Amino acid sequence: QVYLEESGGGLVQAGESLRLSCAAFGDIAKINTMAWHRQAPGKQQELVAGTTPAGNTNYADSVKGRFTISIDNAKNTGYLQMNGLKPEDTGVYTCSAQISLRYGGNWFEYEGQGTRVTVSS
Repeated sequence: QVYLEESGGGLVQAGESLRLSCAAFGDIAKINTMAWHRQAPGKQQELVAGTTPAGNTNYADSVKGRFTISIDNAKNTGYLQMNGLKPEDTGVYTCSAQISLRYGGNWFEYEGQGTRVTVSS
């Protein structure tokens, strides 16, 4: 059984930084891609950052230059480094990943439960 677990959320002041982690557990061969979404209070969920199978990254305009997504397959973990946080970055951040399993050569999509980020002004 494979699952994702996010960590690193919390309460910070505007301008500070946080690093979110998304650890994958189970019989994993590789994290192929990862994405981070967030849902702000009263708003729809939005894509914040993602990676492609080729290793390219993409970001929402609102976080470009401040957030960095990465994957460390040696640790079965992905990250979202968030610098220069703003109150509008507040929300529940959820990671999702396409993961190749160790046995059978199959890959599946998985999603974590989310971690809350609150940025005070």
